[in-house]
Amino acid sequence: VSFSTIDSALSSLKNCQSYINSGMDVATQVALDLVESFNDEEDVNSMEKVMLEYATMDRELNHYIKAFEETINQVKREKPEDLPDLENLAQEKFLEMESKNSDSDLQRNEKYMYFKDQLKEMKKQYHGNDTIEQIDEDIAVTRSQTNFICPITQMTMKKPVRNKVCGHIYEEDAILEIIQTQKQKKKKVRCPKMGCSHVDVKGSDLVPDEILKRLLDSQKKQ
Repeated sequence: VSFSTIDSALSSLKNCQSYINSGMDVATQVALDLVESFNDEEDVNSMEKVMLEYATMDRELNHYIKAFEETINQVKREKPEDLPDLENLAQEKFLEMESKNSDSDLQRNEKYMYFKDQLKEMKKQYHGNDTIEQIDEDIAVTRSQTNFICPITQMTMKKPVRNKVCGHIYEEDAILEIIQTQKQKKKKVRCPKMGCSHVDVKGSDLVPDEILKRLLDSQKKQ
């Protein structure tokens, strides 16, 4: 059996995932713009609904891809004489996965979590009448550590990225270069922030810090 047609179909589905990811990035930027320009809370909430719709599509697509991959692997492994109806088999697996869905899955979508985190911080920056007690402890810690100087280059950052594990922020190119160099030596990367005990910084742990980037940009304009 030639599976090349199925492989190319799966590859197209994976391309769709990249479109969903791009859509979520755009929705995040729009929501942050809305907060920055003091728009109606309802507009911001509508962007959150958009993010949840994207997260739903992403989950469905993941299940569809997984169902097809599992079906193909099963057929390759069992090598039946009569080729079964692949579409029906995959559909059964897909429906089984979908039946276990819960709303909490969507809340755990990485891009949705990033959206919520950035939105929360943006609201504090632009509508900040909060007392320090109301600010989550981790945000308060991050905020006190946040300045515009990269701990690696000791220069003002242009593209700040935040480490999801320890919360520290670095210039993107500088931290990626260290990770790449240490990877070639088969060594782990310690967080470059003085006093941080995190000893295994990975590229996958880094996310753009949109709020700091906007603060840096507005400082530049002044």
